[in-house]
Formats: sequence, structure tokens, C-alpha cells
Amino acid sequence: MRPRMLRTSLATLTAGLAAAGCLVAAGPAAAAHDGPPRHACSPAVSLTGYSDALDKTTYDGTYVGNLSALAPDRRGALAALSDRSSLFRLDARTLKPRDVIPLADENGAALDAEGLVVDRDGTYLVSSETEPSVRRYSHTGELLGRLPVPDDLRTAPEGRARANGSFEGLTLLPGGRTLLASMEYPLDGDPADLVRFQTWQRTRHGDFRLGAQYTYRTDPGLGVSEVTATPDGRLLVLERGFTAGVGNTVRLHLADRPGRGTALPKRLLADCPALGATAEQPQPSPLLDNFEGMAVTGRSGGRTDVLVVSDDNQNDVQTTRFLRLRVRV
Repeated sequence: MRPRMLRTSLATLTAGLAAAGCLVAAGPAAAAHDGPPRHACSPAVSLTGYSDALDKTTYDGTYVGNLSALAPDRRGALAALSDRSSLFRLDARTLKPRDVIPLADENGAALDAEGLVVDRDGTYLVSSETEPSVRRYSHTGELLGRLPVPDDLRTAPEGRARANGSFEGLTLLPGGRTLLASMEYPLDGDPADLVRFQTWQRTRHGDFRLGAQYTYRTDPGLGVSEVTATPDGRLLVLERGFTAGVGNTVRLHLADRPGRGTALPKRLLADCPALGATAEQPQPSPLLDNFEGMAVTGRSGGRTDVLVVSDDNQNDVQTTRFLRLRVRV
């Protein structure tokens, strides 16, 4: 989903970026000073590359864009979810599409699909932010079922969630027993910086029942666009906002493992260089765009490999861009 327009002045945004850091820095001048080595985002994160190869392309007659989620798939593939109701299988190394699967709801209508998990049996768990919902699909896209959702997390008037502001992220914790969905924005009546993370617990029959709910505090004016579990069960949380004429603010945080209290503390991870990228609209850094999808793709040398993708909204001034990060958590 395109993030809401933020009524934040340029001066306030610039000061906020300088104080707290965003995913990418504002230009090459920052790299000229003493500090982390070139291509380093922080002592914990390095940016190893980016790719715009899929931007404004099609595969088998389907537009390859509007990408809102990523998840490692079976047999060396990567699943990429479009919020226009398509699921692509990509080559994990080259990112070239191998296959595309159409998805639909119980009535055959398209989904506003935002979160994705590939379960241990190869089925897909897909969250939508319009009801909200979490549905299970077969490897070929057949709808298999739907998980329960608490009443207060439903969109108004049935619940307290805002339209297009509910289940934006979805992840399965290590061990495969806990599924977690992140709300994008606060519920009506909650503080402006507080969002809910809902969990489900796997039963002995393999399905999921409702579990604990957690709270997470966002940075001012930002929403949660994605969440993914690290190998030790902590959470990488992508926060994002947009200001017309200024561009995107994107911050990567590390939150505590769910289960240690109902609130999830966090710490900021990264501030990255631009690597020569260009942007079709004003941005604090030309590498920035509307980043929504994120997946852990491996581990090596004590670091976790993370892939991030942007949702171009099928818009000429936005880009389908993949970032490759190496994160020490």
C-alpha cells in the first residue's frame, strides 16, 4: 500500500533524519568523513547491492511490481507477493521470475495482499489489510482456509482498525509454532505511535489458534510496513512514511523476541549509502523508495543476509527495487 501522506515540514523531517537515522543517507558526502567503511550502513549493517532489473517488467502477461512481501520458498526459489493478487516465484540468486500464481478470496475477488509466509508444508499464508485476514493457499494458489482474527483488529465499523492500515507484515518465528502479523497503523483510540502485533499458535493438528497480542512503538509519523523473524526469534521491523515533495523515510529496527512481556522494545539498526542509485521523484537519498517486503535469505560469517523490496504502486515515479543487506543482530 502507498503510505499515507505525512503533513511534516521539510525542516522537521530533515532534523528527524539527522537525529534518528533512516535506511539510507542523503548523499555521498557522508562517506567522505571518517567512520564506517564504504557501503556500511552502521556497525551492524552493510549494504551489499541493489537491483532494479524487474522494474516495469512483465512475466507471462502479468505486471511484475506492486511487491509487498518476500519469503524464502522451496527448491531454491523466493516467493514475492504483489498486492494486486499475484504471487511470483523468483530465482533466489538472479531474482528472475520462474512462475506466477493468481490469488483470490472466497468469492473469487482479488486481494489487497500485504504479508507472506511459506509454511513448512509448502503452503502459503497471506495477509490482507482490508478486512483484515490471513488466508492459507496451496502451492498452486488454491484457497485452503482462513485464520481467526480478533474483533478489535478488524477494520471499522466492525473493529477499530483503519482501512488499509491493518495486517501489513507477516512472519513465522523459528521452530514454526508461532505466526505473527504486524498492524501498519494504530487502532482507533490507541496512542499515535502504538501498533499491535497479533500472534497465532500452531496446534497439534497443524492449524493455528489465536495467541498473545503485543504492542510496538513506532517512530513519529511512521507506520510498520514489514516484519520478519531473525534466526534467533527477534524481529526485524521496517518502518516507513512518505511526504510529498520530500520522499520516503525508511528505518530498519530490531525488536525483542515476542514472549518477554507484552511490549516489544526496539533499537535502530541502519543508515546506508546510496551506491549510485537514482530516483524518479524527490528522495532524502536516491536509493530510497516505498520499501514494503523483507526476508531473511541466509547466514554467513556471523551475519544475517536480508533482502528488501519496494512496492512501486505501478507508478512511473516509483521503482521496483531490491536491496541486499548483511545484518549482525
